[in-house]
Amino acid sequence: MPDKKQQRAVIEVDEQLLSDISDLIASGSDTLLKNILADIYPADIALIIDNLESEEALSLFKLLEDETQAEVIMELGDYRRDEILDHLSTGEISEIVGEMDSDDATDIIGDLEDDKAEDVLQQMEAEDSSEVKELLSYEEDTAGGIMQKEFVTVNLTDSINRAVEIIREEAPDNEHLYHVWVTDEKGKLRGIVSLKKIIVALNTPSVIMADIMSTEVISVDVDTDREEVASIMRKYDLVSLPVVDKEEHIVGKISFDDIAEIMEEEFSEDVAKIVGSDAEELESKSPFQIAWLRLPWVLITLGIQFLAGIVINYYDETLAKVLLLTSFMPIISAISGNTGLQASAMTVRALATGGITLSRWAEPVKRSLQISLIIGSICGLIIGLIGAFWFGKAIFGLVVGVSMMISINISAFVGTTTPLLSKKLGFDPAITVGPFETAFQDVVGITVFLTLATLSLKWLL
Repeated sequence: MPDKKQQRAVIEVDEQLLSDISDLIASGSDTLLKNILADIYPADIALIIDNLESEEALSLFKLLEDETQAEVIMELGDYRRDEILDHLSTGEISEIVGEMDSDDATDIIGDLEDDKAEDVLQQMEAEDSSEVKELLSYEEDTAGGIMQKEFVTVNLTDSINRAVEIIREEAPDNEHLYHVWVTDEKGKLRGIVSLKKIIVALNTPSVIMADIMSTEVISVDVDTDREEVASIMRKYDLVSLPVVDKEEHIVGKISFDDIAEIMEEEFSEDVAKIVGSDAEELESKSPFQIAWLRLPWVLITLGIQFLAGIVINYYDETLAKVLLLTSFMPIISAISGNTGLQASAMTVRALATGGITLSRWAEPVKRSLQISLIIGSICGLIIGLIGAFWFGKAIFGLVVGVSMMISINISAFVGTTTPLLSKKLGFDPAITVGPFETAFQDVVGITVFLTLATLSLKWLL
């Protein structure tokens, strides 16, 4: 009989499909729903559940087989996942996590209340429970916190036939199995062998693992930060990475799919911090919590913007004499602030991906200034010509154009150096490039503009 998973179809989750599913749930057509769900990929089922009402979502989820539930629940949005877990018994949860890889099971159990998590662990099989408890003991942002316990090792002296036996025994529990790691008699990591090499060597049973293994195996310690793990796997193009303890014993494995999720999560967190928010706020927090989270950033921005008000008040005589200056202030502050924020975002991203190192800080700063000089010159020329035509004097266009160019370059410099300095001081670079930095760059733009205008006042009048 063909595998049902091979018969699944790619579907479009639209309003019509959601409406049909809701109608079937309301009419109690469980058998028909099960047949429909059997032909849909877990990711699409999760999307459907995410877009249903709470009671409908729970009803549909409970119609799934344990194995499918395990796949679907990992694809759900955080808010809907927590909601469903709150309505499941500890027995139901233990059945679901029993179908998962150890790292996914740990993520689910780690999100439960302590008492509920303990009950789930007690109802799991002893071996699975022990693995999850071990993973829960590591910090969640370290290699130990993101690794899984499903991996395959062979001994240096194992023959090809023995290695194949081990792989056959362990393969069902390993979703991504491309190679095995080789250990010595003390269990220490000594090499790596691809499945391709093992298959090629099957015709020579006398060969042992030590003969075909590569000693150039990259590993990470359990305490390695997960961002560094992602950087290592990306740099060396690894599909999996062994995690070792202080004695070089293999204790876990990190796969490329785990790293892809981490990179996406880190990027979302960085972007959220840049705009003064939280990556998961829309999914897991109430409106009050979201407002309370954003308020400090807004207040910081408000405080800095008061500086702009003070600067404008200081130059009130200049503005009174040349009223048209007020029309160009928001343009200059907005463009310079936007340029600075772009530079900040690119620097944060480069720091996260390893594209920039602190030891070579001058390189990104120089490159950023080269880019901002081009952007500043073009924007300055355009706004200068408009200003000269509008005011009727070339000197006004010169003041506006030069102000724009200087402000853009200063903002780009600040936007590039602030994350680098934050990283050097041990702070999270993403936090330092939030709305308050944009507000600061607004102040810089206005100050430069009005200072140049004041110095040129006698030619403007």
